[in-house]
Amino acid sequence: MLLFDRRFGPLFVTQFLGAFNDNFLKAALLGMITYQLGYSSAAATALTHLAMGLFILPYFLFSGLAGQLADKFDKAPYCRWIKLWEVGLMLLAALAFPLRWVGGLFVLLFLMGTQSTFFSPAKYSLLPQQLRPEELVAGNALIEGGTYLAILLGMLGGSLTPGLPGGVWIAGSVLLVLALGGYAASWGIPAAPPPDRNLRLSFDPIAGSWRLLRTVWKAPTVRYTVLAVSLFWLVGALYVAQLTALCREVLRGTSQVLALELAVFSIGIGAGAWLCKKLLRGRISGRWVWLGAALMMPPTLDLYGLLRAAGAGSSPELLNLAQLAVEPLFYRVTGELLLVAIGGGMYSVPLQALMQHRAPEAETARVIAGNNLVNALYMAAGSVSVTALMRWGGFPSAGVMLLLLAVEAVMLVYSWWNRNLE
Repeated sequence: MLLFDRRFGPLFVTQFLGAFNDNFLKAALLGMITYQLGYSSAAATALTHLAMGLFILPYFLFSGLAGQLADKFDKAPYCRWIKLWEVGLMLLAALAFPLRWVGGLFVLLFLMGTQSTFFSPAKYSLLPQQLRPEELVAGNALIEGGTYLAILLGMLGGSLTPGLPGGVWIAGSVLLVLALGGYAASWGIPAAPPPDRNLRLSFDPIAGSWRLLRTVWKAPTVRYTVLAVSLFWLVGALYVAQLTALCREVLRGTSQVLALELAVFSIGIGAGAWLCKKLLRGRISGRWVWLGAALMMPPTLDLYGLLRAAGAGSSPELLNLAQLAVEPLFYRVTGELLLVAIGGGMYSVPLQALMQHRAPEAETARVIAGNNLVNALYMAAGSVSVTALMRWGGFPSAGVMLLLLAVEAVMLVYSWWNRNLE
């Protein structure tokens, strides 16, 4: 089994623990701000947006350099250095949490985003270098499923920990122990000789980003996969943001319900990745990508209708999981979110494998870094646009679902048009 193969297993554990730590740190910091430090609701919301912005900012600043470094050096020791960097950051976090040093934790969040920016191109470009072509879809399915599970567990653990007795000490200890575990696992990653040892590094973030975009654009199949994957990340980011509205306005649920729906969404992505692996049977192809997009559209349309109808006759009292368990609407919404997530997993995994397979061998890490940059651009543009529409344009939550439906329609047409790419 691939998970127990040295070509893949240590990389899987390394990235799983890293993804867990990223999300545990974010959730624990935001939980401490929201519930422990007495900030007002408005201030906590503003700091939440700041945290998300700080974590994604490094993808704009350092993706160019990250892709170059991963193509220039052996990725195995490169990954070890990055994970050692994480250990140092988490050692500081273990001190900052008990001191309730919010400013320092925000700096650490930015540095963790930077660490993730440098690790991602190496992680994904290792797959085509270590795995056979017929294993690439399975490898990506496992990475995607594992990443979403790590995100889920990290968010839940980080959200709950600050409220526990001694929670600030527990949070710092968990982060440090798992960083050490990721560093230990990285020593098992086999050597991966650099494809372009003579590459000249550019440290100019603007020029580096522009070169990444040109690298992505010049090969038609790579260009398609990057743009199509970025549409998925745009939809995913907006859907996660919409979960709060669905839980409060449609289900009238408490934070318990929101946590469950986040779990369902993460599990669905993993299930879709597994289903896609079964359908493709090791073949690297875009033939089933359109089906993933098609699966997402009917539940999105129904959720739009539910959000549009919600509000006028709703009770102001919020319901917990036990109370909602007897409501058919709860299962309807949960099932539709699951279907959307399954479609998302089916859509994204073959595109990732196709991108890695068709990227020029000497530029694979730079293609991955370019993909990360375009993903970040799409997510940032989408979030800013929707926030502006809702805050200053009076745009309702139901309207966001219509925007999501429109983007999913673009995904369907685009992937159907390119379904024969291999």
